[in-house]
Amino acid sequence: MKRILSLLAFFAVLSSLKAQDLNDAYRYSSSELSGTARFVGMSGAFGALGGDLSAISINPASSAVFLSSNASVSLGYRSLDNSIRYNNGNSVSEDSEIDLGNIGGVFVFRSNGDSDWSKFSLGINYNSTSLYDENYVARGTSSNSIDQYFLNYADGIELDLLQLRNDESISDLYSFLGENYGFPVQQAFLGYQAYILEAEADDPSNTEYFSLIAPGNFDQRYNYAATGLNGKLTFNAATQYKDFLYLGLNLNTHFVNYENSTELSEFNSNSGSETTEVYFGNNLNANGDGFSFQLGGIAKINESLRLGFTYDSPVWFDIREETTQYIETNSPQDEFVTVSPNIINVYPEYRLQTPSKLTGSIAYLFGKQGLISFDYSRKDYSNIKFKPDNDPSYQNLNMDISNNMKAASTYKLGGEYRISNFSLRAGYRFEESPFKDGSRVGDLTGYTGGIGYNFGSVNLDLAYSLTDYEENMPILNTGLTDPIRFDRDLSKVILSVSFGL
Repeated sequence: MKRILSLLAFFAVLSSLKAQDLNDAYRYSSSELSGTARFVGMSGAFGALGGDLSAISINPASSAVFLSSNASVSLGYRSLDNSIRYNNGNSVSEDSEIDLGNIGGVFVFRSNGDSDWSKFSLGINYNSTSLYDENYVARGTSSNSIDQYFLNYADGIELDLLQLRNDESISDLYSFLGENYGFPVQQAFLGYQAYILEAEADDPSNTEYFSLIAPGNFDQRYNYAATGLNGKLTFNAATQYKDFLYLGLNLNTHFVNYENSTELSEFNSNSGSETTEVYFGNNLNANGDGFSFQLGGIAKINESLRLGFTYDSPVWFDIREETTQYIETNSPQDEFVTVSPNIINVYPEYRLQTPSKLTGSIAYLFGKQGLISFDYSRKDYSNIKFKPDNDPSYQNLNMDISNNMKAASTYKLGGEYRISNFSLRAGYRFEESPFKDGSRVGDLTGYTGGIGYNFGSVNLDLAYSLTDYEENMPILNTGLTDPIRFDRDLSKVILSVSFGL
């Protein structure tokens, strides 16, 4: 028999992990095009070029290409426009913000004497790799109800665990279930206490349940609000060997913060429904830190042709999560029920390993008049791993990742043309979907352009980037999995100032 908590618990340290899913795997493993305006203006095709602060993030050998010490700061305006479809409903959303996307510097030291190692450089660079700020509302009518979410979690759970004892509060039992049984049983508890589910038999050992919501059509509204970012701080060292080879190393520290608040509202007037309104709210606060490294080289074949190669290690994240939940329901007789535990679920820290990446690059310089550059990268998203490996829930999730995600290629093409002190730039980017069927996230296409002016010791650059792709996100990870369909347009305007030190 379960014990009764004597005091109200405000924090519950869960013995079982929250239901991470493919959305988490994709969110923390993907990145946006960001950096200096010159870098963005050429779609980030800098792996064989160097000589730009953001190029260090593609190839650590890039800092040794600088002729002298240099620093740069970039300010960006980011706008995300969504066309949203949920079943028969359509809506739009727009989010915009100003972001300090890049700041850093490179210090170049030339060797004395006749050493073949003619130059050595040290650099530090901050780059915001992804921003998570987004707000939208999706509306539509579905033949699937949220009751399936709670039924899926309740299946096989004894009724005894879901019923309150004398002098036991909602908060007491919710906290106890979290500490001893984890997330799935908490969901079953919410569904039962909110009169969405009922037991097949009034027996403490009962493990079968039915829905108090009758089949039919359901008007649903999903509110989503999120904020946060994924950032990277890079410590760089590079060197030049004679006049043709540049080698470099990056040590990267990563930090991630992601917060979201969601509420799913559902309404029905189906004959026989004992529950006609449901309001299910969830809040998530995730933060973490990680480490990765990069090795890279640039070979100067002749005065015009350069080749580059980079290995990006996996990012090893340690992530911590906290959640809160509530549910409210109503009946045809206006019998309003609120189940609000007021408990913060604190989950055990878990590890996330993102996939490694290989990048090959080629660039051709037309003297001082201009250049063209191409980068090709490959990243196997099926190698994403949640750890510890001995946890059954993570074993199932890692198998799901392996079955649904794949290796994806990225192609970047950029060019620059100089007219006196002016530079004109353009670029194209194509990223394959990391999902095997391409339905959850589609292929990404991006176009960029930019202009720069050289004042001598100071360079001022401006760039514009437009990216579009489609994404389908299921509302919940089980039961009600109707997808919200997004047609996303992400645009950025970047202004950079760089100067010699």
